Amino acid sequence: MNNLPILDLSIIAAYLIAMVLVGIYFSRKNKSAEQFTKASGKIPGWAIGLSIYATFLSSNTFLGVPGKAFGGNWNAFVFSLSMPLAAWVASKYFVPFYRSVGGVSAYTHLEHRFGAWARTYAVVCFLLTQLARMGTIFFGIALSLQALTGYSMQTIMIVMGICIIIYTVLGGIEAVIWTEVVQAVIKTMGALLIIFLIVKDMPGGISKIIDIGQHDHKFSLGSLSPNFTESTFWVVLFYGFFINLNNFGMDQNYVQRYHTATSVKEATKSIWLCVWLYVPASLLFFVIGSCLYAYYQVHPEFIEVIKQQVAGERIGTYASASELSSMAASLKPSDYGDKVMPHFMVTKIPTGLVGLIVSAILSAAMSTISSGMNSSATVFSVDIYKRYFKPDITDKQNLFVLHLGTVVFGLLGMGTGIAMIGVKSLLDIWWELSGIFAGGMLGLFLLGMVSRSTKNTVALSATLIGLLVILWMTFSSFFPESYAFLRSPFHKSMIIVIGTLTIFLSGILLTRFQKKDVSIS
Repeated sequence: MNNLPILDLSIIAAYLIAMVLVGIYFSRKNKSAEQFTKASGKIPGWAIGLSIYATFLSSNTFLGVPGKAFGGNWNAFVFSLSMPLAAWVASKYFVPFYRSVGGVSAYTHLEHRFGAWARTYAVVCFLLTQLARMGTIFFGIALSLQALTGYSMQTIMIVMGICIIIYTVLGGIEAVIWTEVVQAVIKTMGALLIIFLIVKDMPGGISKIIDIGQHDHKFSLGSLSPNFTESTFWVVLFYGFFINLNNFGMDQNYVQRYHTATSVKEATKSIWLCVWLYVPASLLFFVIGSCLYAYYQVHPEFIEVIKQQVAGERIGTYASASELSSMAASLKPSDYGDKVMPHFMVTKIPTGLVGLIVSAILSAAMSTISSGMNSSATVFSVDIYKRYFKPDITDKQNLFVLHLGTVVFGLLGMGTGIAMIGVKSLLDIWWELSGIFAGGMLGLFLLGMVSRSTKNTVALSATLIGLLVILWMTFSSFFPESYAFLRSPFHKSMIIVIGTLTIFLSGILLTRFQKKDVSIS
């Protein structure tokens, strides 16, 4: 078991206590449902922008991106390059729309547009997305801290989860936003510190890192060929645009922040601040992955230690030495990329700095989880409990439901994270799950905004067609060999792209056919 020095443990403990104290501080004002969900619309745009940036920059980025860059190249960075276009669409159309509608939930208007089924369907998709997101974040925390402390992943998730639940329940959205402002600064400084420590300890310095990276094609953004069966430049670009459009346009995590701003202008400013911060910050983590790749090429003895660890996790600690060696020898960089940065932290970062970097990783995780808990509780309260069970709910009862919902979704997120233990790539599993759940939601939303003449029956038909396509693309890889011709030829990242377009275009075409039938009759 690795035991952190007292100094590092003290830094981590101080950070966790500070986050809980922030929750206690804001609990003094957190006396109504509106304060819990909207902070009474008094948060400045720059703070909301830092908050959204902090939510984007989760432990999936902090650990998954360096792992992805270590095992492959910079292909996934194209995701970040798609953000400005999605932000432009959101700031021009979505933010004014939500501010004019006024309701805190992103999905209430879907009922007005298409009926109760549309609202409920979007809410279910959102909640499943949040569980997937929180689960991967919890897993990311445990992945790093297990290497540092030796405690089980389950224990780490439970302890961290309890701390996050406490300050999120006490302080509401205002505590979430202001803790994320602090966390945004901490995690960015942590990334810069890691790069400095790797380069400082690298024989040959930056030039050696660049030489190794160029030789092994680590800086490639992916193939420019129009091939949608592999993770090419275009596949990631399309995936990034649609998932970011979903994030900025109809993810409750972000829509709820727009309502905390003092004006439409401030809400719009927050989106652009997030983009201009996140694009270069995400590049930092790809640089970290490439730096680590070069460092471990120079020190192959460390790679063998990591391979043995991963092999032991996959086939069990009771396997024979020959079985472990055989499994370790078969592993590729993409199989153990997520383990490299935690290993570097354990072995190469001096006392005191480890505590700071662990705090940065915790802040990366806690910012996303806390906003996920708050937004999930808000959606449950407004779109499920109030809509179907108690329409005449009082403000005091609503606040209790919000508190209870925060706790329940926090616990469910922890459970999802525990279920993910052993996945190959943190970033891969999140991208796949988010694409599956978000695809059907974004298509319906766009159909409702663009095609004002589309009615309830057509929207439902288009959604069912889109869901069938999403299910086919998700599960056709499991078809037996005799039905291989029925398998989807597209890369998994295309699920949200094709699913969204299927619902949207099906709705447009069915609406036109319906109009023709009416005119003929």
